[in-house]
Amino acid sequence: QGKEKMSKSKGNALSPQDVVDNQGADILRLWVVASNYEEDLRFGPEILKYQGDAYRRLRNTLRFLLGNLDGFEESERLDAAEMPELERWVLHRLAELDRQVRRNVEGFHFHALYQAVYTFCAVDLSAFYFDVRKDVLYCDRPDSLRRRACRTVLDEVFSCLTAWLAPILCFTAEEAWWTRGKGPEASVHLRTFPEVPGDWLDEDLAAKWSKVRDLRRVITGALELERADKRLGSSLQGHPEVFVARPDLLAAVSDVDMAEIAITSAITVTEGDGPAEAFRLDEVAGVAVVVRLAEGQKCERCWKVLPEVGSNPAAPGTCRRCADAVQYLGAAAQ
Repeated sequence: QGKEKMSKSKGNALSPQDVVDNQGADILRLWVVASNYEEDLRFGPEILKYQGDAYRRLRNTLRFLLGNLDGFEESERLDAAEMPELERWVLHRLAELDRQVRRNVEGFHFHALYQAVYTFCAVDLSAFYFDVRKDVLYCDRPDSLRRRACRTVLDEVFSCLTAWLAPILCFTAEEAWWTRGKGPEASVHLRTFPEVPGDWLDEDLAAKWSKVRDLRRVITGALELERADKRLGSSLQGHPEVFVARPDLLAAVSDVDMAEIAITSAITVTEGDGPAEAFRLDEVAGVAVVVRLAEGQKCERCWKVLPEVGSNPAAPGTCRRCADAVQYLGAAAQ
């Protein structure tokens, strides 16, 4: 650390055993695999702190999966062809990552393997997919197609991640495997990498959702500015009006529920340049966003602000979706 050589004579050496005793063996193993052995290895308290933060991100990914897969049954499982596009995009990323993992393992490029898996967990899952699908997982009826598709995808992600992380985070992967108690193998370390279907790869879908995520970045940037200025308490109070001047972006989002993707109660997408005062990002050309307040009342269950809230006397204070879910759960409990 600090480009100074560690040595006992200088008194700046750090014992690996001390790291194991204080932070756990998985943190030390993560530092090893995250280090590029083609360069000088950097080691010290600040670097270990960074690896500890990365470890918690990976561990929290597994915790999210475990929590939302509780009670998952095979009868819930859907084929990829039956799933919404968002779930098929995640399956595409899994298939893409499977190829990267195998290629890097065979070539002993463990640093690249770690970077690919970590980026998938931090950027694709935690910052995007999990964020978008929390509403479906927590508020949809248990038998809804979206929720079943999401839980099917989470099951596939759990299967892959525990296998890919097992050689690196051996204790954490084993703990996750035992916690779920899934599969015929008593230990995650008795597994091989799962076979990921090649037909999950869909480059056209990936290109489309890259544009969807670009548009989402501008919308969330506008929402964050409104929240920072105290004009919004949460994104669900907003109704962004999105002006799109690029035909390729308009085509990409024409059949996508951008309110769901941006986590707002409503959204309007309009062709055009937008007013001068609209929010823009230099790196996403041709998109401008003006955020207005959503109209209606706040649903007590999902917190969306919708005109329909309170329209069902059997479940006052809720939107139609939540009223249906409450009635379904009530009937199932009898």
